[in-house]
Amino acid sequence: MKLLKLAALDADDLQVISAHMQDAILKVGDMSYLPSKARFALVANRFDWPAAQRGANDTPRRARTGVHFERVLQVKSRNIRQQAKDGVLSLLAMTFIPDDEPPGGIIELTFSGDGVIRLKVECIEAWLEDLGQMWETASIPSHDDKD
Repeated sequence: MKLLKLAALDADDLQVISAHMQDAILKVGDMSYLPSKARFALVANRFDWPAAQRGANDTPRRARTGVHFERVLQVKSRNIRQQAKDGVLSLLAMTFIPDDEPPGGIIELTFSGDGVIRLKVECIEAWLEDLGQMWETASIPSHDDKD
């Protein structure tokens, strides 16, 4: 299986990365903001949705994946206990909210349980890269559609 490597330089590109990262699982301690480098990075176990959607012949898989955002000016979070480094999060989506004056804005990472991380950015510059081979997983993520 070929490893995934993507870049995002606009909102459409970010949607592609978001689709690949939907239902990725990570620990709070696997995220870091490096203000001196204007970088926010995370490492997660990404679910391989394209393979799962191809049908019953493909076994559900995950891959250890790194994502980093450049030109990050500020990071804020809501409903994420920063001190609980072993706390597990499930990433639902990454979206871009443009400023009144492009190309800056907010990249919002939305997690299950109403958790949110907001990255104030000069512009969109994001990178995704699988860090190793995929492994089989026992289950396919599902969402409660009550809302």
